[in-house]
Amino acid sequence: CIINAMRMARPAAKVIYPHLDLEALEAGLVAHEGKARRALVVTDGIFSMRGDHAPLDAIMEIARAHDHRYPENVVVVVDDSHGVGAFGRSGRGTEEYTDASPSDVLIGTLGKAFGVNGGYVTGSASLIRFLRESAPTYIYSNPITPGEAMATLAALEIVDSPRGVRLLDRLRFLTKRFEAGLARIGIETIPGAHPVVPLMIRDTDRTRALVRHLFDDGILVTGLTYPVVPKGDEEIRTQINADHTEGDIDRLLDALEAFGAKS
Repeated sequence: CIINAMRMARPAAKVIYPHLDLEALEAGLVAHEGKARRALVVTDGIFSMRGDHAPLDAIMEIARAHDHRYPENVVVVVDDSHGVGAFGRSGRGTEEYTDASPSDVLIGTLGKAFGVNGGYVTGSASLIRFLRESAPTYIYSNPITPGEAMATLAALEIVDSPRGVRLLDRLRFLTKRFEAGLARIGIETIPGAHPVVPLMIRDTDRTRALVRHLFDDGILVTGLTYPVVPKGDEEIRTQINADHTEGDIDRLLDALEAFGAKS
């Protein structure tokens, strides 16, 4: 979505900084001082294929430090579709987890942790008025239905309650259990607090074989292979949810260990 948005925006200049390389981000802002009225820093909150997160606290500090170099400031846009509802102590996403100051524009979805349909943008009142009056993706699309709106409110009430806190605690517990099991059986992952847990297989044929092995064992996973990802970054993307049981986690680990034993 971010890549397509940048193509549609046709900015005067664009800098793609390497993953989590904040020195490169700051260098890009410095390089364009005096050449633009505003700068937009656009990032995911959670990187959905890897499960790691952006250091939003540091990104916001960098943006505020360079605000005065741009007449219309540095605007930070965060897509936290995978964070809100599943990340942070109370499910408020990557901003909460990193204790960051609020981003200028926060984008989210109702279709992941909240289990409904649709999405949203939060920002200043003037920004929201502008988007309502000028964004073709808003003007020329259908709104969510009243039923979906009510379902979203019900999901929000669950997350923003003691029950929601318990569900998030359980989600973190199950994620840690799975990561610990992966370490025990020798499968590489990218450790983190988010329930997206990638299995870094790093080989296309082996990734496809493991997906088939798990499917035959009644476990559905998504494999990402070349050319979807670069060679050497092939992975299987798993995602834990709070309704999984310890038995579910252990069954998957047993199936993964059995594949390693026979290959």
